[in-house]
Amino acid sequence: MEYRRLGQTGLDVSSLSFGASSLGSVFRQTDDAEGIRAVHAALDAGINLIDVSPYYGATKAEAVLGEAISQTSRDRFYLSTKAGRYGADTFDFSAARIESSLEESLRRLKTDYVDILFLHDIEFVQPDIILEEAIPALERLKQQGKIRYSGICGLPLALFEQMLPKVQVDAIISYCHYSLNDTSLLGLLPLLNERGVGLVNASPLSMGLLSTRGTPDWHPADAETKAVCLQAAKHAAERGSDIAKLAVQFSTSHAGIPTTLVSTANPDNITQNAAWTEEPLDEELLHEVLAILKPIHNRTWVSGIPLYNDQAEK
Repeated sequence: MEYRRLGQTGLDVSSLSFGASSLGSVFRQTDDAEGIRAVHAALDAGINLIDVSPYYGATKAEAVLGEAISQTSRDRFYLSTKAGRYGADTFDFSAARIESSLEESLRRLKTDYVDILFLHDIEFVQPDIILEEAIPALERLKQQGKIRYSGICGLPLALFEQMLPKVQVDAIISYCHYSLNDTSLLGLLPLLNERGVGLVNASPLSMGLLSTRGTPDWHPADAETKAVCLQAAKHAAERGSDIAKLAVQFSTSHAGIPTTLVSTANPDNITQNAAWTEEPLDEELLHEVLAILKPIHNRTWVSGIPLYNDQAEK
């Protein structure tokens, strides 16, 4: 497993990291014992960053993860969770709620600190509440030693372009913008490097777009994007490969992107994902898949308020 520095945090994170959303039965009904084994398998494979949120499974993911990490040494991994989003349409970024949310998360996670606390999906609220309430709350939590570093996350890249010059945070989570079908995240790297902000890339499979099973009905991508991604996935299968493997290898191989989050509650899956990062990428297949995906390259979708979505595909 390769390790890379996360911005100016001093944390050397594994190129593949573990997203614990699956532990909350977000994508399918999962077995808690199997989910706990998946966490341990991730650590055994060299993964050292685990990310979760109270939003995932209405706190279930944090509870299952807390049980898993209570069975191992806390110094084996870095832990991040989030605050501010608690349901599909439930957001509260007030300072008081950020602080109480962390206390609740710490109890569920059975720890007395997290390495990074991210404000979750801030594109859904006006920036004033983030600037005036949430960010100062993160600073107080750092001073209290309850979090080591602070961050923000969301989908639209315009969110980071507009917010990062105004706030002091240590890291961001961006998802669905550095994968086989969308590499627009590369355009944000100069700003991140200039400000010393660490980058966590998430969802190399673009929330299920890159799958032979077809995209889930709830996925916000348009019909053409779904169809083209399915075509690319089937092509990889016809060539005797798995587009998931190609996607994980592609997303973790860029030296300028410290880590990529994948989520699974299956221990065999996370072990396999980690092993893929050690194998050579099939350049010929990559070229073929990228050619198929070219018509929808960098196409995204609306998320949050209009302020951050001018460039999104309507």
